[in-house]
Amino acid sequence: MLVGALCGGLLAPAPVGAVAREIIELQTSVAQLLQGQQAMQTAITQNDAVQHTLIEQSLDSVSKLNVAMAAVEKNTQDFSAASGARLDTMGTQIQGLSDNVADLQARLGKLDQKLTDVQNTLQSVDSKLASPVPPDASSSAAAGPDAAPGAPPTASSAPPAASSEPPMASSEPPPSSDVLYSNGLRDINGRHYELATQEFQDYLKYYGNTDLASNAQFYLGEIAYMQNQFQKALDYYNKVIKNYPKSFKTASARMRKGFCLSELGQKTLAIRELRAVVRLYPGTDEAKRAAARLRELETTPR
Repeated sequence: MLVGALCGGLLAPAPVGAVAREIIELQTSVAQLLQGQQAMQTAITQNDAVQHTLIEQSLDSVSKLNVAMAAVEKNTQDFSAASGARLDTMGTQIQGLSDNVADLQARLGKLDQKLTDVQNTLQSVDSKLASPVPPDASSSAAAGPDAAPGAPPTASSAPPAASSEPPMASSEPPPSSDVLYSNGLRDINGRHYELATQEFQDYLKYYGNTDLASNAQFYLGEIAYMQNQFQKALDYYNKVIKNYPKSFKTASARMRKGFCLSELGQKTLAIRELRAVVRLYPGTDEAKRAAARLRELETTPR
């Protein structure tokens, strides 16, 4: 009976109070889990909203940056084009100044020679004036109106000397080479292109074999180039290259030839000519400008 009582006690169900307590603890845990899940869901939703806002702000910033970069690129291209035109004009003016200096040096040399000739002439005249007067001439000059009959005539009765001035030519000769060349440089710098063209053409007509003939031919090309007459300028530059291969203007003429070919749409020929300038005249201003134009042509699509 005792053993049966013990077994019955062991096999009897748990008290009702303990079961209720466990159920309450389980419900509390489930409520806490649900609350944590809701908090996590809220945090995830908030993070998604923040990330969406950040992404929109980033896209807006990228869009604004693209617009700003496009504006900067356009301004850079415009500035590059304007700078190229200014550099071309400045290069022409610098070349004109250099030629003016060379022309002035040549003129100074000629003036120095003329001064030497004038000094020699004055010395010759002085030596003649300083020579003694012949006796007959002195006695005749000293004799007055009361001179004896048969005396030689006085200086006052001598016939007037013949004029040593040469007769005027029937037609005026062309201006000197210095005048024509200087006037041409002055007018090209003053943008009087038609007048400068006529003066350089006259220079080549009358003085085509002088040292500055290649310069005159080159400046005819410069005038046409500055007026956007690229085919005409190309013809002038080709004459410089062909007729004056040893002139110091040959490098500039070949560079300009490449520029003209580029402007005329002959890209392959332009690249070939500009590469030749870089190869044949390294370190010169013409080589640097040709290399800059080459970079533009090689990065531009066909």
